[in-house]
Amino acid sequence: MQRPFLITLPITVKTYDIDYAAIVHNAVYIRWLEDLRTQMMVDYYPVEEMVADGITPILTRTEIDYRVPVRLGDPVVGQMWIAKLERTRWTIQTEMHVGESLTTTSRQFGYFANLENGRPIRIPPRLKTIWDEQIKDEG
Repeated sequence: MQRPFLITLPITVKTYDIDYAAIVHNAVYIRWLEDLRTQMMVDYYPVEEMVADGITPILTRTEIDYRVPVRLGDPVVGQMWIAKLERTRWTIQTEMHVGESLTTTSRQFGYFANLENGRPIRIPPRLKTIWDEQIKDEG
């Protein structure tokens, strides 16, 4: 399976991540997805450079499937990659594992916008070039 822009990040479950049922609260996964997206940006197009270029990513939708509960002390590993890169839109996919167990999957959808007017723009050439290279290499 192709996973362009793949990043892997260990995630530590904190005591404040746990709800009354002693599992990670659903809202915590949104923060973890933000941590993963931030790391992807650090690795491929740092936000400072993006802002200097007058660009910002816009998140439009998040879908999460909670498959197996995660608990305090579980060694979570998150993986995120760009599943789809169209002319103006992107889709990011994520998996979270504890050991061999797939605990959570998600998809997030969005686009890039011009910071001055908020209008959608084409995928930044820098990201399109990396996408093309990684798809070619894996294809």
